[in-house]
Amino acid sequence: MYIYDSRQRQKVRFTPIQEGQVKIYICGPTVYDYSHLGHARSAIAFDLLKRTLELSGYGVQVVKNFTDIDDKIIAKAKQEQLDTATLSARFIASYLADMQALGVQRAHLEPKASAHLQAIALMIQALLDKGHAYKTSNGDIYLDTSSDSSYGTLSAHSLDQESVSRLDDNPSKRHEKDFALWKAYKGAQDLGYESVLGKGRPGWHIECSAMIFANLAYRDQAYQIDIHGGGSDLFFPHHENEASQTRCAFNQELAKYWVHNGFVNISGQKMSKSLGNSFYIKDALKVYDGEILRNYLLGVHYRAILHFNEQDLCMAKKRLDKLYRLKKRALQLASPLDLPPPSNPFTHALLEGMRDDLNISKTLSVLEEYLHLANDQLNHPHKPTNQQNAKQVLQDLAFVDSLLGLGSKDPAVYFQLGVDDALKAHISKQIALRAQAKQARDFALADRIREELAKQGITLMDTPTSTTWEKLF
Repeated sequence: MYIYDSRQRQKVRFTPIQEGQVKIYICGPTVYDYSHLGHARSAIAFDLLKRTLELSGYGVQVVKNFTDIDDKIIAKAKQEQLDTATLSARFIASYLADMQALGVQRAHLEPKASAHLQAIALMIQALLDKGHAYKTSNGDIYLDTSSDSSYGTLSAHSLDQESVSRLDDNPSKRHEKDFALWKAYKGAQDLGYESVLGKGRPGWHIECSAMIFANLAYRDQAYQIDIHGGGSDLFFPHHENEASQTRCAFNQELAKYWVHNGFVNISGQKMSKSLGNSFYIKDALKVYDGEILRNYLLGVHYRAILHFNEQDLCMAKKRLDKLYRLKKRALQLASPLDLPPPSNPFTHALLEGMRDDLNISKTLSVLEEYLHLANDQLNHPHKPTNQQNAKQVLQDLAFVDSLLGLGSKDPAVYFQLGVDDALKAHISKQIALRAQAKQARDFALADRIREELAKQGITLMDTPTSTTWEKLF
């Protein structure tokens, strides 16, 4: 297994801290708004990593947090005249529903910052006791980055104007790079929790480190966890600061490997709410089935920038259509379903691509070739051989689903996605009228009915006994 380690800036062989076991922490969303396709892409990327590791024989434990204490949450709650817990609960529920629709498997644990205030306060107190943190005159507590000789070694990030703007701008700080661990309560417009540190709330960076230590970390190893993941925008300052405060508090490195997914761009710009071009998952799901979106978002290597456009999405769906047509044909031929084990050469080739830093292009090329060859096999002239081939195909496609999360639906359902009852009734009526026209040898009318349905994305397929239909898009 090879992965690209952002710290080493190269693809390296993956060796877990403990043989056969992998601990992964993924930075989840800050829950002040609905999730967009950037969140979807990150979630799918790490879902693929988890599936690949599990199918490679590892026991995998995944923790993905929810940041439910943050300046943006406080501002949004005030705007909507809600308490922060109610607001956060709404967006957590929405995020989980989106992920389910996209076929993203749930993390084993989904901790919230608000449920780890004691662990956060204890970690900050340890940093104060060891001289790595200091309190300012207004009660805020900062990490003294000058006390960490390794600060900056994770991201190798220079303090250009963009990065400085993302750090706390407080004249009471000792150094420009210092960041807030605890923000003292500022009054009625603020949010504060009682703690041994005084009334206040944690800074963003400390939340993840404390939750990792509380829920996932090895206590007796050089590294607390195997893999820390998140979007590329988190590399600096968030992950740099996490690594620093963990090193200072526990004399351990936080993660052995750091993995980051690339951005989603729309019209050449990184997707972000500040740019006003955010594409909410919930809105996309009103138009496209979650599996279709998943298929598109996983089709570009996780570290590359994905330039979102609907033309590419439509083209990506054709690959999924091929898979479901093969499954449909195999289901027609393979009965009863006493399935053999999956084909070793095929599954090995699929996994080989994914074990190479999730090389999705290689894996999808293997799948594309398989779909072509399997279709040919199902046309074998001898029925027993044909049926056995179909059973093998179904088992192989089940493995594709376990690895990529594609192909779990009934083909009859898949090819009618997005068709409401009224349109289904209309299609049935048109098919009946077309059958009557053909019986009356009015082939011009039969062709017109086919063409009119095609304009609505409905394709008709004639068999010796009936006419079936599919919605292509």
